[in-house]
Amino acid sequence: MTLTPLLESLERLDEVHVHMLALADFKRQTIKENKVEDLIKILNKESKQLKLIEQLEEERGQAAYAFLRGVGINSNLNLNLTELSRLVFDLEDKHKLLELQKKLSGTLQKLKEANTLNQQLLQQALSYIDFSIESMSYYSETEATYHHPAGKLAGVQRSGLFDSRA
Repeated sequence: MTLTPLLESLERLDEVHVHMLALADFKRQTIKENKVEDLIKILNKESKQLKLIEQLEEERGQAAYAFLRGVGINSNLNLNLTELSRLVFDLEDKHKLLELQKKLSGTLQKLKEANTLNQQLLQQALSYIDFSIESMSYYSETEATYHHPAGKLAGVQRSGLFDSRA
């Protein structure tokens, strides 16, 4: 009926998510500074951290099931931490569990906000790239091919999107 393995797995989960939060902050800086190589390195680190999170989630689930069996519940219920805390009768353990839940929830919320901001920055960068490509490729196909100078019309041709006569 010990809650220690579950508490330890929750602490490790929070540590890994805090590390992911640091990576998200570093990712934001690399996006702003347009450092593609560093961004790729960060994505690789995040991938490793996600695998670790999956492993820790599995351990947390096993620890929760072990606790349930220790309390006398032989079902594989998928209880969240609030529901699980109702089965903890030791006030100190219950307090630790609820504090870890609150801490992990706060870390996850910060991580979600950081990821949303990074996603918006990437979307803006892609929009800027699309705009740049469109503005550079403004010329019609006939302007991009060779024409004999004697065959050109006498009219003035604009080059690009911006008209300097305005």
